[in-house]
Amino acid sequence: METILLINGPNLNLLGMREPDKYGTTSLQTIVDRLTARAKTEGYKLLSFQSNSEGEIVSFIQHQGQKAKGVLINAGAYTHTSLAIRDALLAVQIPFIEIHLSNIYARETFRHHSYLADKAVGVISGFGDFSYDLGLMAMLEYLRRRPHV
Repeated sequence: METILLINGPNLNLLGMREPDKYGTTSLQTIVDRLTARAKTEGYKLLSFQSNSEGEIVSFIQHQGQKAKGVLINAGAYTHTSLAIRDALLAVQIPFIEIHLSNIYARETFRHHSYLADKAVGVISGFGDFSYDLGLMAMLEYLRRRPHV
């Protein structure tokens, strides 16, 4: 079974408790469980990883990225700061979709810039925890349409 990676950055382990007015009340585990079941029905294994450490995220991408077909990534605050995560994604040459729970363009201006967006297949932002479902749906469609190499 082919694999899709789901990567979550800092503070996303606190979903459901952290600023529910911005991020909702759904836990990360609930999101992971839902996406894992959907991926399985589509013939994929979803491998989920969350870390508050930039280096651990980079290492995960380096180790797992070469074996996976695609990545869904909510890098959290690292979206706006991490050249290392960007470089890791580019190094393993894997298609990825950037995901955000909130509409980053309706928030503080420092959140408007992403170090990932220009290399992503696409960016999904502002649909709460449903952003993850949209990301998975988009990745599945992208993989279906992509020429197999």
